[in-house]
Amino acid sequence: MIVMTKEIKPVSTGADLFVDTLINNKVDYVFGIPGAKIDKAFDVLAERGPEVIVCRHEQNATLIAQGVGRITGKPGVVLVTSGPGVTNLATGLVTANAESDPVLAVGGNVTRKDSLKRTHQSMDNAGFMKHVTKSSVEVLDAEAIPEAMTNAYREAMMGRPGATFVSIPQDVISAKDVHAAAIPAVSAPHLGSASKKDVEKLVERLSEAKLPVFLLGMRASSVEATAAIRDFLTKHPMPVVETFQGSGIISRKLENNFYGRVGLFRNQPGDVLLNKADLVITIGYDPIEYDPITWNPDNDSTIIHLDTVPADIDHNYQPVTELVGDITETLELVTEKLSRLNFGEEAQAILKNVRDMQNNRPIKAPALEDQTRVHPVTLVNTLQKMITDDMTVTVDVGSIYIYMARLFRSYEPRRLLFSNGMQTLGVALPWGIAASLVRPTEKVISMSGDGGFLFSGQELETAVRLKSNLVHLVWNDGTYDMVAFQQQKKYGKDAAVKLGPVDFAMYAESMGAKGLRVDKVSDLEAVLSEALATEGPVVVDIPVDYRDNIKLANIVMMDTMN
Repeated sequence: MIVMTKEIKPVSTGADLFVDTLINNKVDYVFGIPGAKIDKAFDVLAERGPEVIVCRHEQNATLIAQGVGRITGKPGVVLVTSGPGVTNLATGLVTANAESDPVLAVGGNVTRKDSLKRTHQSMDNAGFMKHVTKSSVEVLDAEAIPEAMTNAYREAMMGRPGATFVSIPQDVISAKDVHAAAIPAVSAPHLGSASKKDVEKLVERLSEAKLPVFLLGMRASSVEATAAIRDFLTKHPMPVVETFQGSGIISRKLENNFYGRVGLFRNQPGDVLLNKADLVITIGYDPIEYDPITWNPDNDSTIIHLDTVPADIDHNYQPVTELVGDITETLELVTEKLSRLNFGEEAQAILKNVRDMQNNRPIKAPALEDQTRVHPVTLVNTLQKMITDDMTVTVDVGSIYIYMARLFRSYEPRRLLFSNGMQTLGVALPWGIAASLVRPTEKVISMSGDGGFLFSGQELETAVRLKSNLVHLVWNDGTYDMVAFQQQKKYGKDAAVKLGPVDFAMYAESMGAKGLRVDKVSDLEAVLSEALATEGPVVVDIPVDYRDNIKLANIVMMDTMN
């Protein structure tokens, strides 16, 4: 007689289920800082991976995870303890959520029996994080860990990508005799193309338009969408404007289609082109990148919205057609069905005028002998000569990113990174570390002002520990300059923007990195060459002359500035 016995599942802990879920989803790295409420998870991670990268501050751990999410399209994972460990995630998570970068954050909490007590580090983690994430939950039973983690991982990637948060109490992560199993990886559902009817409407409008323009945004920068856009432009050349986060979609071969970037202030050649266009097709564009009221102030643009998510309708963004679906598949259909574009003499004249504006910028680098500190245009032009297309460049917020976004060209997607949603200070070094992990064989350049650098500069030690192939440039002027020049224009003076001196080369050396300084403008290229030839992290202190920022302010103030 055959006796049927019920299969007994192997016994595991809550932490085992947590780690198994990460492994099933092929997570390579977990960034964070341990603590008593979540240390069981770190204990199991140390035994069997993924690799834990211990950071110096939870906010920076989140920003590194965001960098991984932006570059790969898959959630970067951050793991922290309770109380301040969780609250320190907030800025990084709201930045990732606003800028459509997938991040999964996990925080420890007090035991369930202590959750209503006024005790050490007790707080409503999930309630707190609801304000800065797409979804936020607390796991109340260890067997639910795989469900919560799997759904949070998927949610971070789906629709408009962003940040998700899972809170796990100490007794749940440490629970023993757990018989549930981790859920195998479940892919996010694949969207099909937009409807046939809407594709035909777009083809018809493109065929009839006299000056159609693509406005390429953050969600158009995936490998697949970029390939589809490039294929379209190869077969149907037309003018293109990128947002800051759409940087690099246009390749060197297609540069004749590129008419600049737009964002922050409405005074660029691309703004002129958008104003003159009789049809603007936004692809993967998010209003947080560049407010519609700024580039379409009179609400007189004819707009078609092509994206994975529906449009956010407002007084200045009202598309006549929305093509919602997979960007790549939709564009492939449009490319196939479109027979011709018509650019008459008037359109050609407008395009020539915009091209002339691109080539004749109002702010130029002074002669070398006139420079006592490095002019931003000199710095950007020098970098452009020295950096190859396969390098990743991460740029902090401040006057630095105004110049980089306007003048620096990038020819591959997600290799020139800006924070133009939250405009979060301190992102450059953490994102640079992320790029060095994801692209370990390639050199990474991160850069910040002297103010922004010390928002996250402690992670230089993390970069040293990881042997990151990274060069960080500090544009040093002793001021929060982006604030200062706007104050000067508004009020005739600045306030609360001056900073004390820091020896950034010595700071770098103290952490085990190489520290370099540009003492003479004529030495800039030689110093940068030395930095690029050095293995491991390098910090270069570059004294910058922002003398022309008032001119920049005058140009900016021709429009509106908040």
